[in-house]
Amino acid sequence: MLNIIRFLYSHPLTRKSKVKALLRFIVWQIKSRLGDEFIVPWIGGTKLAVRHGMKGATGNIYVGIHEFADMLFVLHFLRPDDLFLDVGANVGSYTVLASGVCGARTWAFEPDPETTKRLGRNIEINGIGQLATIHEVALGPNTTDVAFTIGRDTMNRVADPGDRNVRIVRQRRLDEILDGRAPTMMKLDVEGYEDEVLKGADASLSKKSLFAIQAESVSEFLGKTLDRHGFRRVYYDPYQRALLSEPTDYPSSNALFVRDEVTVAARLREAPPVRVLDQSI
Repeated sequence: MLNIIRFLYSHPLTRKSKVKALLRFIVWQIKSRLGDEFIVPWIGGTKLAVRHGMKGATGNIYVGIHEFADMLFVLHFLRPDDLFLDVGANVGSYTVLASGVCGARTWAFEPDPETTKRLGRNIEINGIGQLATIHEVALGPNTTDVAFTIGRDTMNRVADPGDRNVRIVRQRRLDEILDGRAPTMMKLDVEGYEDEVLKGADASLSKKSLFAIQAESVSEFLGKTLDRHGFRRVYYDPYQRALLSEPTDYPSSNALFVRDEVTVAARLREAPPVRVLDQSI
């Protein structure tokens, strides 16, 4: 509970409206226990189908956008006809932002069949089925079957040896699925399996169309691999629309790597403002 309160009170969008954020939290905790699914209005006329216990999705209710700098980078960077790779899509918050707000094409990768149903639901209620494609597979270094954890919400992942409560899912290489197509941005949130995904994505990383990658976990291997492909780690200030070399005061759940910073910076500056809660950013 203390961690939730810290999150509500420290988030950039609620620092000046802490009471409102706390009230949204309390109302949701009561409301979510009275039904199975609720359709919640979100950014730019989009909606989210949310259930009790959906950690990331409910964060969007409390503070407007759960992952402040990361999500605003997506909103400021992507354009219609871009191809966004949402690797570890979960219920689709990033997919809704990319396709529902920005109009980009999204390939959403989510191997868990129960979570995929929730992802499909958010695509359906936002009417973005022509833009968003679900790939019900795990990504990794080879094509095989792998064990995948069950019942951990956003923390589900390719299982470690000894993990219980798992199901078997299909794993494929990103290069195989893309088959030469040119992505613009990739979000990589696979609970520590990022290195294995990149081992199957060398040709995809070589595509000059790929300007930006957000990765939840950063290892020495990931850093060296992205450096070899010309990416540099930067930090995003959404209010200034600036890429910085040093960390900002704004919370970020993912590390941001960009290539061709001039092009990326120009896109960020030229994007229309995004209205979140009572702020235009």
